[in-house]
Amino acid sequence: MPLDFYRDPLFGQTMITLMAAAVLVLQITAVAQKSIVANIYVFAVQSFLLAAIANTIAWFNNAPHIYLAALLTFLLKSLVLPAILLKLVERIQIGHELKPLLNVPVSVLISGLLTLLAYVIAEPLQHGAPASGPASLGHNTLPVAVALFLIGFFLMANRRKALSQVLALLSLENGLFLAAISLTYGMPMIVEIGVFFDVLVAVLVLAILVGRIRDAFDSMDVTRLSRLRG
Repeated sequence: MPLDFYRDPLFGQTMITLMAAAVLVLQITAVAQKSIVANIYVFAVQSFLLAAIANTIAWFNNAPHIYLAALLTFLLKSLVLPAILLKLVERIQIGHELKPLLNVPVSVLISGLLTLLAYVIAEPLQHGAPASGPASLGHNTLPVAVALFLIGFFLMANRRKALSQVLALLSLENGLFLAAISLTYGMPMIVEIGVFFDVLVAVLVLAILVGRIRDAFDSMDVTRLSRLRG
């Protein structure tokens, strides 16, 4: 197949659309999944797809700084953070979100409604975007980015385990990353590096906190923090 085919913006748009759809499906899968270990792998695959989306946009727009953002996303979110979280799960010996506040069918239904809301919110923001060509790549992923953000917030509210709330926070941040890529083709590189560093530090701090909660309460259920008294 000639190399020119891989320079065709229509091909790039098709690939980005398929990967964005897979990212959204994975987000809803995380809502329906009770296993924390499975959720970690879902986050890793989702992050890999986001890195691939950023890499595709960089390829068609000759944007080296987006290549770097894609590489950082792949290394940090697909490899380093999942490895840290899996190690934490192994140490505290717990792998399931036993009792989310809402059951799985209701949670999936709410996620579907949040996805519809995301498309309603994103519609006005897409007016004026280029209709075709390399500059248009990724703009149609904004509804998916908003959906990731909204569902991430819902997961944080619905989950009891501290570790599953960490994963919800990370999926929410994935939505912010996709929105930055789809709207502006990335923030200034120094800002992106700072965000990645902040995410890494936040996860390390939260991992320590999760361990402390486990040691103090023999559980990761954050509702037990209400037992604390001054």
